[in-house]
Amino acid sequence: MPRIAYVNGRYANHGDAMVHVEDRGYQLADGVYEVCEISRGFIIDMKGHLDRLDRSLSELRMDWPVERKALEFIMREVIRRNHVRNGMVYLQVTRGVAPRDHAFPTTPVRSALVVTAKRMDPNASARKAEKGMTVITVPENRWERVDIKTIGLLPNVLARQAAVDAGAQEAWFVDPDGTVKEGASTNAWIVTKDGHLVTRAADFGILRGITRATVMKVAADLGLKVEERAFSVEEAQNAREAFVTSATSVVMPVVTIDGKPVANGHPGNVARSLRDAFFAIAEKSPSC
Repeated sequence: MPRIAYVNGRYANHGDAMVHVEDRGYQLADGVYEVCEISRGFIIDMKGHLDRLDRSLSELRMDWPVERKALEFIMREVIRRNHVRNGMVYLQVTRGVAPRDHAFPTTPVRSALVVTAKRMDPNASARKAEKGMTVITVPENRWERVDIKTIGLLPNVLARQAAVDAGAQEAWFVDPDGTVKEGASTNAWIVTKDGHLVTRAADFGILRGITRATVMKVAADLGLKVEERAFSVEEAQNAREAFVTSATSVVMPVVTIDGKPVANGHPGNVARSLRDAFFAIAEKSPSC
């Protein structure tokens, strides 16, 4: 069955959906995006994702393409038409269609909206979590406003490809002082020897992950202490556990960093407990 997308006011098969050649997202990466997990028929943390979308749009002085309630309806309709019970919904907003110029259009244009959804096998993710993932580190080379969830992701693309070329699944960006920022598409965490969770503070240096925020709530429910601070690659390699969080991976254990095993080189109990408890704590919105 063809997948159905919403593109600028109409629902269409992916093969029939068209984006204008002068869309500023296509030509200038002048846009933002969000990804929500769909689990057991619920959109996970939709409010948090749309709140962050609002912030991203505001930071780029960009208008909402439709009212927020209308966007929620469109998301649910795309999910319904694609019969997605477990998977993801992706939404992208660009500044719109205008003759190519780096400056904002002088004549007002309507922001462009694309929404897609696809099915994913939750058992495949669970099997991956049982095995754990491997990480390499790369030098931080992104612009300073990575707190905005922009579609301009070329450094992230190159970092993830470097990971693939090295036989790994994720790359962590590392500052010149040797401290870890975040992954190419994830937030980075470690568990210290005394069982404390550590992740970098969500200032302008990392993306304020919505799953990251929910994991903090899960940790509080489990009685785990969270420290928001920088940690070095060496500290991560010598930690009790390491893991990453994102909307598509939820909580995913990290078993090696730059080829060095973390602890015994197997997923740890803390990451497993956070993953198991996540759905019960996360905000859930019916997808249909």
